[in-house]
Amino acid sequence: MHIDTEDLKEKFSGKVFETISLVADRMQLECYAIGGYVRDIFLHRPSKDIDIITVGKGIDLAGAVAKELGKGAYLTVFKTFGTAQIKYKDTEIEFVGARKESYQRDSRKPIVEDGTLEDDQNRRDFTINALAVCLNKDRFGELLDPFNGLEDMERLLLRTPLDPDITFSDDPLRMMRGIRFSAQLGFDIVPEAFDAIARNKERLEIVSGERIIDELNKIILSPKPSIGFTQLEQTGILEIIFPELVALKGVETKDGVGHKDNFYHTLSVLDNISLKTDNLWLRWAAILHDIAKPATKRWDQKLGWTFHNHNFIGEKMIPKIFKRMKLPLNEKMKYAQKMVSLHMRPQVLVDENITDSAVRRLLFEAGDDIDDLMTLCEADITSKNPSKVRRYLNNFDIVRRKLKEIEEKDQVRNFQPPIDGLEIMDIFGLGPCAEIGRLKSSIKDAILDGVIPNEYDAAYKHLIEKAAKIGLKPKR
Repeated sequence: MHIDTEDLKEKFSGKVFETISLVADRMQLECYAIGGYVRDIFLHRPSKDIDIITVGKGIDLAGAVAKELGKGAYLTVFKTFGTAQIKYKDTEIEFVGARKESYQRDSRKPIVEDGTLEDDQNRRDFTINALAVCLNKDRFGELLDPFNGLEDMERLLLRTPLDPDITFSDDPLRMMRGIRFSAQLGFDIVPEAFDAIARNKERLEIVSGERIIDELNKIILSPKPSIGFTQLEQTGILEIIFPELVALKGVETKDGVGHKDNFYHTLSVLDNISLKTDNLWLRWAAILHDIAKPATKRWDQKLGWTFHNHNFIGEKMIPKIFKRMKLPLNEKMKYAQKMVSLHMRPQVLVDENITDSAVRRLLFEAGDDIDDLMTLCEADITSKNPSKVRRYLNNFDIVRRKLKEIEEKDQVRNFQPPIDGLEIMDIFGLGPCAEIGRLKSSIKDAILDGVIPNEYDAAYKHLIEKAAKIGLKPKR
């Protein structure tokens, strides 16, 4: 890969780099841009996160640079880690002193000592992230590439600067970072590094769940997530961090009848979703939509392999998975549960012939997430038979049209019954009791079933009729 120094200098023009260069020279400190920002210049990828190392105190350099930048530069110091960050406009700049690290076998916390640029480049995860560009005036724009990272970049290879067993054992998260880079950039991990990941996978046990899930989410958000998940499975990492997904793998045959491999089907669904949306939680729903199939798999002499209620069992499995994996236990989890629970419903609508009542109920239960649900259902079509795919997609087009028609006519998405529980209590002079809930549900069901329109007068009339049947009369 040819590098023109003048072109590289141009990439480091602007106030931020000019200020860092000026201040570093004033303080007589060697100073370099390193890592992802430099790498992404050669990959033609935009980046606003800049890593700066100096042979000296990174915190001192950061403080002086922030002062020189003046208004709009916000400095944060992390003394424990010997680093500092400046947020300036839409850019984040991380400062650290060049260092060398050594690790004890049972700890993820390194012993850190001051070091040289060479020491710092040695400790980098991959050769493509060890590229450094000098920012001092007399060598400004000079590229330092001690491990031929540019050549690896040109060949689309991920290679560690040092022995991969040492690199991965020292910081086990680098194994997941390598797989993430492979998925994001389309690079191949060289065989010796890939084998080292498999050998060192157990070292991930010392890494916090928060760091692991951060990398996994980045893999999920990559252009083709199946690349990353396939490598996680091949190296044995997936069994450690997500055993429920590995349990989907494999095909069982009985009486000559086999079911599809639900692991690879799930990855296909995930890839399909990724072509349509960057919604992380819809991608998680794709990963989890069949997660309960191993638990619900049964052989039926007439029907063959069945997975009855796998959507409902899957919904119940999600909180335990989210808690263990340090995923949020809030509305994002509930959204994933809703998608998994409902993902069979649109196809059932087609199979049973679409009725207005069934469409109303689906609209009510899915609410504002109905479009996401339909996207998931369409992504769930992974057949290799083109005519079968067209048939399913045409069916879903019919469902979409019916959803739009019913929503425009009846406005039942996220609706609340026109008469709430408090008003029912007031009408009949009742305190809190089971009858209130039953009457409220009766109004809701009557609207969803099309028995009455979604209007107050019709709801009131229905309420009075239902109440009379259980001996209740309005107090007024």
